[in-house]
Amino acid sequence: MKKPTTFISVQEQDFDLALEYTQIRKHSDSDGAIVTFTGLVRELTERGNLKYMTLEHYPGMTEKSLMNICEQARERWPIGSIRIIHRIGKLPPDEQIVFVGVSSKHRKAAFAATEFMMDFLKTQAPFWKKELTTEGEFWVDAKSSDKHKANDWLTSN
Repeated sequence: MKKPTTFISVQEQDFDLALEYTQIRKHSDSDGAIVTFTGLVRELTERGNLKYMTLEHYPGMTEKSLMNICEQARERWPIGSIRIIHRIGKLPPDEQIVFVGVSSKHRKAAFAATEFMMDFLKTQAPFWKKELTTEGEFWVDAKSSDKHKANDWLTSN
């Protein structure tokens, strides 16, 4: 029986969805489900059309925070492999920005864990986002809807 693996990357370069799926499957111990989520940089923001987004982070602290989110998911659901990639640097619209992949024996746990990790990644991971739009430059905070969703997880168990 393979030990569940957790792979976290914070990187400037883009990622290959097929390769990431293959790696999750390779490190899964006969799990019956793999769920992945890929987030893209949106062109339209609350403050105009996006020219690009710049993401900054604090190396070491960011990876530790992402690992903590994975550990919380493992405490809640019987999951196998986890893969998180979050990009940093200057990203134009339609670029891939985040990837979360989870394997599990059953789909329900894989879906729930993936959604949980995305909700907490958006609200608790130390990334600083700045948008350059047609209306100017703006620092972006987590949306209140994202904060409510993360809070729902805390009050549901």
